[in-house]
Amino acid sequence: MRKLFLIPSLLSETDSFEVLPSRVTDVIKDLTQFIVEDIREARRFLSKVVRNIKFAHLSFCVLNEHTKPNEISELLSFIQNSDTGIITDAGVPGVADPGAEIIRIAHLNNIQIVPLVGPSSILMALMSSGLNGQNFAFVGYLPIKTQERIKRIRELEKRSLIEKQTQIFIEAPYRNMQLLNDILSNCRISTLLTIAADITGRNEFIRTRTIKEWKEKIPELNKIPTVFLLQS
Repeated sequence: MRKLFLIPSLLSETDSFEVLPSRVTDVIKDLTQFIVEDIREARRFLSKVVRNIKFAHLSFCVLNEHTKPNEISELLSFIQNSDTGIITDAGVPGVADPGAEIIRIAHLNNIQIVPLVGPSSILMALMSSGLNGQNFAFVGYLPIKTQERIKRIRELEKRSLIEKQTQIFIEAPYRNMQLLNDILSNCRISTLLTIAADITGRNEFIRTRTIKEWKEKIPELNKIPTVFLLQS
């Protein structure tokens, strides 16, 4: 039976040995083909994890937000050819990235799925937040348009209050400040907000405060990978 390894990648510029178990390195050394979001980023990651890796012996296929449905199905023959690793640009495959599509196809075709341990910004933010870890929802990206985003923020706050559920979401790093300002302007002052930025990085910043407290000192998050968690 062929295997599809879900390979975690780095969240920051930290050394790989600080956050990745040795098994990840061992698996990578044994593989000759990978499905990746971006070939250049994947090669950069692989060279950090395995010194003197021989790229001439490796094959890559791309799976990202631009991949068309018919192209995803074509990847089946690729993973049936040999054991394969999936690498996302940051974090773990299949969570907030397109990897889930090929994983589902692999399940339908009797290919063994092997998840490997590694950093997930979503789970690391949740476990560090002090918010409800028994009932939570990751809702991905919020709408780009301002009024739609504000409406969604209010809906999530209401849902958190009614269901006692932590709401987790992310944003493109260059839009972090727009999102943060909308949260601070539209949520109740007693609502709790966790900001988890640059997780595992040298400038890691994880704080949980009320909306009122955040308004007194707003952090600079522009272009910094950040996870937001809300609990009302």
